[in-house]
Amino acid sequence: MKAADLHAALRDLPVTPLAAIAPGTALILAPHPDDESLGCGGLIAACCAAGQAPLVVIMTDGAASHPHSRQWPAVRLRAKRQCEARDAVACLGLAPDRLVFLGLPDAAAPHEGAVFDQMAARLAHLAATHDCTTVFAPWRADPHCDHEAAWKMGVAVRRLCGLTLLAYPVWGWLLPPDRDLDHAPPRGMRLDITAHLAAKARAISRHESQYGGLITDDPDGFRLPDTLLAALVTDFEVFIHS
Repeated sequence: MKAADLHAALRDLPVTPLAAIAPGTALILAPHPDDESLGCGGLIAACCAAGQAPLVVIMTDGAASHPHSRQWPAVRLRAKRQCEARDAVACLGLAPDRLVFLGLPDAAAPHEGAVFDQMAARLAHLAATHDCTTVFAPWRADPHCDHEAAWKMGVAVRRLCGLTLLAYPVWGWLLPPDRDLDHAPPRGMRLDITAHLAAKARAISRHESQYGGLITDDPDGFRLPDTLLAALVTDFEVFIHS
């Protein structure tokens, strides 16, 4: 199917209560600091408001977003992005002890091998320790290597723990409309996040290093595109059965 048709199908998924999307405790896998707010900010806020705070795991250190900056070398940027993530989830009502950083290298998260297996086992242990029932991972159609790696880790956690796996799109929203995709029509649901939209927007804004105004000495550095923000800062979030 064409990406445009897939996007239309995602926007037409049924609106479903939070209790049906995230019964119990959710384990949310974010490839980078900011994906937790972009893809699941409304879900995190809704879970916190319902008294079931999720466990949010940020997979990579985010230090590759501005590789040529001298003012923000990797060590400094890594610390900044962790601070941004803590501030962001606080906007959503999440306590700092519910946020875990795995510290994998940005743009180089493993897709297989010994480190992948170690991380999957650690995630499975976290899921068991926190009585998680559902794991949320990036959509497998997101065109980014770290998103694909996080998706594969979600699959591994499902296999190890028997959790339900749901996927959330981030960069998949920006696939060219005429691109052919090897995907069946999606099965899933939408969560109405109208009550939490302002909190989600505030959370995303806390990732200031990704907006282009803070780090100014790397003209090729990453900047969150307006098209992505327009696709994600809406009154719903999408979760796909996998």
